[in-house]
Amino acid sequence: MTNIDIDELRKLFLFERLNDEQLTKLANSGQVRTFGQDEVILQQGEPAECFAVLLDGEIQMISETVSAGTVAMPRTSQPGVYGGATSAYLGDRAPQTYQHTLRTTAPTRMFMLPAKKFAYIVAEWFPMAMHLLDGMLSGGRMQREIIDRRQRLTALGTITAGLTHELNNPAAAAVRAASELRSLIKTSRLQLAQLAEEGIPPEKLRTLIEWQESCTANLGKLPQRSPLEMSDAEDELGEALEELGVEDAWDLAPALVTAGLTSEALDKIRAKVGEDRAPAAVQWLAKAIEISQMLNEVTEATERITSLIGSAKQYSQMDRAPFQQADVHDLLDSTVAIFRGKIPPGITVVTDYDRTLPPIPCYAGELNQVWTNLIHNALDAMGDEGTLTIRTAHDEDEAIVEIGDTGPGVPEAIKDRIFEPFFTTKSVGQGTGLGLDISYRIVAGRHGGEIKVRSVPGETWFEVRLPLREPVALT
Repeated sequence: MTNIDIDELRKLFLFERLNDEQLTKLANSGQVRTFGQDEVILQQGEPAECFAVLLDGEIQMISETVSAGTVAMPRTSQPGVYGGATSAYLGDRAPQTYQHTLRTTAPTRMFMLPAKKFAYIVAEWFPMAMHLLDGMLSGGRMQREIIDRRQRLTALGTITAGLTHELNNPAAAAVRAASELRSLIKTSRLQLAQLAEEGIPPEKLRTLIEWQESCTANLGKLPQRSPLEMSDAEDELGEALEELGVEDAWDLAPALVTAGLTSEALDKIRAKVGEDRAPAAVQWLAKAIEISQMLNEVTEATERITSLIGSAKQYSQMDRAPFQQADVHDLLDSTVAIFRGKIPPGITVVTDYDRTLPPIPCYAGELNQVWTNLIHNALDAMGDEGTLTIRTAHDEDEAIVEIGDTGPGVPEAIKDRIFEPFFTTKSVGQGTGLGLDISYRIVAGRHGGEIKVRSVPGETWFEVRLPLREPVALT
């Protein structure tokens, strides 16, 4: 350790306003310490005994939490940045241990000031500032906790409303189809009983059932036909059914045409079951086809519900480890699916994914919160019409996710402030100003990534860069 010259201290932004007497006292209170690359300057959890200021080199702040693992802040080489016992002037109200680790990422020189000396200097030289900082720290911490909780509850309410809306449509379709199925099945049984009472031979009944199986198998698999072709086919079959003496011929024709039944096939059925039994046989066949169509509707509705629940599970990252390798496209798709009910009809969603992008090491649930905030802001900016674009790219050892909108853009005057806590462009009561702040902390603080914006009227892009390599564990 060596002493420091007051001229070197004066160059640091922390001490530039101090006079020579104060700088001399400060220089005599601390010492300069030199570290090699990848050395620990201060270790989280150890007694908070020093206030450390960077003179030259490069350092990184790292924090370990109980549930989320290791969180590394971006590296910095700016002289004057500091860490360690930063709240020592609060006395017993300050943490008694280091709340983070400081590690060098290049050969580094640090000015090390004992915590007690630092606390005395702040209290002695800046008494009013000390009281202001004390109030700001305690009040700000309480305010941040309250608003953070409210922000999470608000986001949860928005997502829950959208998910409920999305689930309601397929659920209502399934209920409606199930209700119609009861009536159709009852009618089908009665018609089958009528055929049996008319003495239809078993082999002809089997032939009719095989026709029904063939027709239901064709549902959704026949070549696509134009509306005009479908209308002509329905008219032709309706006339044939009417000639055969089938009741409600024109009501039955659409379902039979959808299943691929033609007037030629109708002639074969008449030949197989007989002229007198043909009308009842065709009516039973039509009901059987409708039953299959209703079953398909129930299947599609329940599959949609399952898909939505899967998206919600993917979005919330239930039953997943907090830190994991995740496909960013799955995270984006699940977020869009959760938002589907909140996207106005006039907004088009466009995705442009680089499928060569490998899985990224991340806190997937927290990244979904980032996508939620960015997509929500984009939708708010566009109003009822526009284009929401989500695209990914691969840049060496970084994954890039861009979310763009065609809204009015971010004014140049406030572009540098949008990631500040509590800063919002929304009107009073419509935003807390924490969405982008939370997104920044998750991307930069939790993942060691970067988030930035570029914007002109009619085109705004938020770019998120995430490292593809896991952070190095502390030793």
